[in-house]
Amino acid sequence: MFNKLTLLAVTLLVTLQSVAAFNVIVPAGERRCFFETLEKSDNMHLTFQVGEGGHLDVDFWITDPNETLIDDATKGASGTFHHEAKINGKYEYCFSNAFSTVTDKTVGFNVYVAKPYKADPTHKADPLDAEIRELAAGIQEIRNEQEYTLARERTHRNTAESTNSRVVWWSLFQSGILFLVCVFQITYLKRFFEVKRVV
Repeated sequence: MFNKLTLLAVTLLVTLQSVAAFNVIVPAGERRCFFETLEKSDNMHLTFQVGEGGHLDVDFWITDPNETLIDDATKGASGTFHHEAKINGKYEYCFSNAFSTVTDKTVGFNVYVAKPYKADPTHKADPLDAEIRELAAGIQEIRNEQEYTLARERTHRNTAESTNSRVVWWSLFQSGILFLVCVFQITYLKRFFEVKRVV
């Protein structure tokens, strides 16, 4: 019976946390902003990775409901940010591609909001409950890191495939130029050694 209650408590704890994974295209010269509504003591964890397109970097910042800057990163290709809400309200985070005039950027990001555990005052504190909460938080952190690592691997694989494609096309272009130069040289030398008869 106790094991079933423990399993139920872990399942409930994991489902009380909200996780979201998004990909967004940030056009050249623009920014994209999102928000999370947090209550005091909520923990927001955000990881982002810039995908394909020219220079792999964007500007990033987080502001609180009073529009005070909490954290920022200039020209970052990836990042991880953690913040505990000090006040209730909408916390806004933005990705800016303002310094680019031509290239759009693809940004993949995960947002994870953990609600603090509120103990029932009528229930006696159980050290096993605290351990279960700690394990559930650790599992969620591992899950977030796995999603972030998968997003990075996908970005690097796309970059490698794009580079490989460019190398193949460049090799074919060079082979074509080499073939044309060979044909030109053969015909030029053939004409040079031809005997011309004067009648």
